[in-house]
Amino acid sequence: MTINLEAEASSREENNAALIAALDEVPLSEVESSWNLDVLNDAEHGRWVAALGDEAIGELSYRFVGGRVVLLTTWVDPAYRKHRVATELVSRVLDEIRESGKKITIICPVVGEFIRRNPAYADLIDKVHPGAGAYPKREPEDGGQDEELAAVEHDLT
Repeated sequence: MTINLEAEASSREENNAALIAALDEVPLSEVESSWNLDVLNDAEHGRWVAALGDEAIGELSYRFVGGRVVLLTTWVDPAYRKHRVATELVSRVLDEIRESGKKITIICPVVGEFIRRNPAYADLIDKVHPGAGAYPKREPEDGGQDEELAAVEHDLT
C-alpha cells in the first residue's frame, strides 16, 4: 500500500481549515453544542472523544511528554461541523487540563486558533515548549486581512 503524503497533508489542512472556520466566536459561558454532547477521555488511545449517544463525532488526540499534554490534532465528522462541536470539545478538554494542573504543547492549529480567540486559556501553554500550533499567524494569501479575522482581532484588543 502506497501512501500519498501530499494528499494526506492536503486532507489534514482542509480538515483544519474547516474546523477553524467553524469555531464559534460565542462567549465560552454560552458554549454548548446543539445536542447533549459527551466529552470522554479515552486515555488508552490518547484522545478525548466527543460523543453523541453511542456515536463518536469528534476527537482531539494527545500524548503526554515530559509532564505536559501535547495536543496533536482535532477532527469533527463533517456532518456535525458548524454545530459548536469543535468549540465545545476544545474548551472542555482545556478545562479538564487546567483542573489537572498540567501545561500544554500545541501541535494542532485548531487548538491554537481556539486559544487565540479565547485568550483566557493562554496561561495553559508551556512557555518552554509551546508547540508549532500555539501562536497561529494568519495572513490571507492576497496579503490583505479578511473581515472575519479583522473582527476577531479587534475583539481581542
